[in-house]
Amino acid sequence: MPQLDFTKGNILRQLFFFSTPIMLANLLQVSYQFVDSLWVGNLIGANALGAVTVASTVILTVLSFIIGVNNVTLTILSQQRGKDNDSGLKNYLNAFVVLLTVLSLTVGTVGYVCTEPILHMLDTPAEMIDDAAAYLRINFVGILFLLGYNFISTVLRALGDSKTPLRIVFIAVVLNVILDPIFISVLDWGVEGAAYATVASQGLSFILGVIYTLRRGAVPFTVPFLPDKEEILLILKLGIPAGLQMTVIFAGVTAIMTVVNSFGAHAVAGFGAAQRLDSLITLPAMALGTAVNSMAGHNIGAGRWDRVHKIAWYGTLYNLVIMLLIAAIIFIFAEPAIKLFIQEPDAVGFGAEYLRIVAFFYPFIGMNFILNGVVRGSGAMYQVLVLNIISFWVLRYPLTYFCSSLIGEEGIALGMGIGFVISSAFALSYYLFGKWKSTELFVEKR
Repeated sequence: MPQLDFTKGNILRQLFFFSTPIMLANLLQVSYQFVDSLWVGNLIGANALGAVTVASTVILTVLSFIIGVNNVTLTILSQQRGKDNDSGLKNYLNAFVVLLTVLSLTVGTVGYVCTEPILHMLDTPAEMIDDAAAYLRINFVGILFLLGYNFISTVLRALGDSKTPLRIVFIAVVLNVILDPIFISVLDWGVEGAAYATVASQGLSFILGVIYTLRRGAVPFTVPFLPDKEEILLILKLGIPAGLQMTVIFAGVTAIMTVVNSFGAHAVAGFGAAQRLDSLITLPAMALGTAVNSMAGHNIGAGRWDRVHKIAWYGTLYNLVIMLLIAAIIFIFAEPAIKLFIQEPDAVGFGAEYLRIVAFFYPFIGMNFILNGVVRGSGAMYQVLVLNIISFWVLRYPLTYFCSSLIGEEGIALGMGIGFVISSAFALSYYLFGKWKSTELFVEKR
């Protein structure tokens, strides 16, 4: 298995070759929703696309805590790898498997039961409720597949392998591309067909990923056993704030969705199409954030703080160059890109205007991904939680609400963009002057 040792070697070269497969995997991951949206928007209509958009936001919000706990895998396992501690690596890996399985089954069951109350709480347009509820329930049934194949990918990246996760995601996307038109159009299952295609694709990819890692010995998986108390306590110590980070993020996105919903079905549909596209802008920043988390974790575990700081600055500069280039492309082709999904003039106009306003603010949110990724690599999860609370609830949501109230629909994008700029200043200040470097996760037994 091609695992990298980040405690030595050329940092910029490692950052490029490690983050590039993550970027491609993230691009493929986004193509799940991209393909679903193309088929749903063109075959069923704008209301169905809006329903899928609302449902997808709810799924990510409800699952956000587990996603956050899963992300702690990067920090704990990468530091264990940096310490060259094989037994610790195996034991913590087992603890994650046990804990994440229990959490995913619990959340999936509760989410399935509470689907319609959640949608009504979000003030979802009445014409979208039925489709959104059907899409949600199917995804909650398949929650274990969704989290399972993401978990395997996260573990491999924590160990320095970003190429195998790319292969796993590629298989899932190819299956989704094949199954989507069959389930939606040929079998005439509509929005439900898009959900079934996604769950089936993720399920098969998860199974293939498990088989691959076991046969190749790529990951030290064992038959699950009861974890030690210390392992569970450390995972929860980091996982609770990390889970709350994701909850804060996705709850913030959901809150912004309520602002969009207040402008009517055309805004929801246009925003849904725009979200599929502007998510492409954040892919490099997200990938770099994941990469620097793992790279910083290796070096923090090995005590190589000189390399940790170089990783942060190289990541920030790399983010700036790539994000500006992609933002320029999105700005130029905003309207034809939106029309890939929907044709209704009002919805297209809203989506295109949103993209043009927000595109060039994304290098600032990229800074958040990079700097918070390095801080997260140290295990300073509560500090990153506070930064995310500031970003979404002190800045982004209030600014979006205020600006949209002041100038109308255009204020949604403007408020979000201003929030990106201010929150990046907070992230930089904490990176430079905060006490995250003094965080110590593992107490050595003597």
